[in-house]
Amino acid sequence: MTNTNHIIDATRLRFVAEGLVVGIASGAVVSLFRLAISHGLTIVQHLYAQPTVGKLAGLVAVSVVIAVVVGLLLKSEPNISGSGIPQVEGQLQGTMEFPWWGILWKKFTAGVLAIGPGLFLGREGPSIQLGAAVGQGVAAGMHRTGSDRRIMIASGAAAGLSAAFNAPIAGTLFVLEEVYHNFSPLVWLTSLASAIGADFISLNVFGEVPVLHLSYARSMPVTLYWHLLALGVVLGLLGFLYQRVLLAMPKWYAATHIPRAFQGIVPLLLVIPLGVWMPSWLGGGNGLILGFGHTIPALSTLVVLLIVRFVFSMISYGSGLPGGIFLPILTLGAVIGAVYAAIMVKLGWLPAVYQMNLIIFAMAGYFAGIGKAPFTAILLITEMVGNLTHLMPMAVLALTAYVVVDLLGGAPIYADLLARLNLPQQVAAMRGMDRLEVPVFAGSSLEDTQVRQFAWPEASLLIEIRRGDQSVIPHGDTVIRAGDTLVLLVSAAKRAAVRSQVRAAAAGTAS
Repeated sequence: MTNTNHIIDATRLRFVAEGLVVGIASGAVVSLFRLAISHGLTIVQHLYAQPTVGKLAGLVAVSVVIAVVVGLLLKSEPNISGSGIPQVEGQLQGTMEFPWWGILWKKFTAGVLAIGPGLFLGREGPSIQLGAAVGQGVAAGMHRTGSDRRIMIASGAAAGLSAAFNAPIAGTLFVLEEVYHNFSPLVWLTSLASAIGADFISLNVFGEVPVLHLSYARSMPVTLYWHLLALGVVLGLLGFLYQRVLLAMPKWYAATHIPRAFQGIVPLLLVIPLGVWMPSWLGGGNGLILGFGHTIPALSTLVVLLIVRFVFSMISYGSGLPGGIFLPILTLGAVIGAVYAAIMVKLGWLPAVYQMNLIIFAMAGYFAGIGKAPFTAILLITEMVGNLTHLMPMAVLALTAYVVVDLLGGAPIYADLLARLNLPQQVAAMRGMDRLEVPVFAGSSLEDTQVRQFAWPEASLLIEIRRGDQSVIPHGDTVIRAGDTLVLLVSAAKRAAVRSQVRAAAAGTAS
């Protein structure tokens, strides 16, 4: 007689249970983080609503104190700067490591102090790093190492985004698509359980209304889909501009000669006149987006808003303050969509009833182009808006923006930021550096391969690809072509071994 007893997979159940533990803990931390930032923004907007000389002097003094406190925290732990997503990605790749408790409390404190005054920074990046730190802490408490530890860190990151935006599916997919680059069953199962646990906590704290609850009167007809292609091109071009300017900001800030850890004083002081002028524009932008659901401003106001949001987003994030770009990107996307729609309505090429459609779609398109994560963008906006009827047009717009940025040579913004974090360590690790040039031949295993797909030797760093008369600065998505010349920085002590390995692949003799 055949034994038909079902054997329960205890391993998967264990990972689901551990994911829930990480998710509930992360949800509690991130919900508290959200509340602190929200209350801080409410207080400063109230102060700006009726400004007096005394209030403004007090705000200047408080801003200086905040800049000093955050600067000291950044000096003690540089890895809490920025959004934190590149740091989590580097940790999961094994190129970075840091203590979880120091990251947790310092990122929380510095994030609240930096975002609360109304800077154009998002809570989602810090929330992801906070969740990852919680996952790392739980893993340490359970004595998990190796892949088990990495899975718990990844699940904490998913929980962080889930709690930040009440978006468990997008939180899970973002970690799989953009951060961990791993779709194995244990990774997605643990991350999903963690994201659900975090969302449960968040919903109990903030309610069940979607974070960006917007709606439109009717679905866009297929005859107007050409607007999606046109707007997608605009979003792609502006997305590429966003990438270039954001990556150049540290160099521009260096010209101020202010120590890097204390450069936050610049946006913290500049936000004060902005708050006096237009307090409703302060913050990451979710209130601004929700305002479009009530009234869409005139075209002239939208253009000014777009310029202000773009410039001050760069100033805010470029300073290195702990804060994300996720929500500011979505806000810029919404404003770009509103500007485009307003122009088309004025020209008589778009019925006014479809303005809100393009505002919602543009949020996904702008993030898809800049982050190079279209699936996450589509699902995130779907969960945040709370509407499942716009998947097709949003997908068309997101894909168009993605392709435009890709054709221009734009890389995923978080991958570029991680590369810049890793570069100093990689260069410092090479003593007696040498320059090595290797030609790529037709038919080799490197031909038509993305840079990220080749296992580069540890003692080497690809710094340039010469393509005819052009010099290409490589990133993970750069495709190597036959006829290219690879320029590497290598350790002099291992030059021969590196040269042999790379030349074998470039000549097609690698196994």
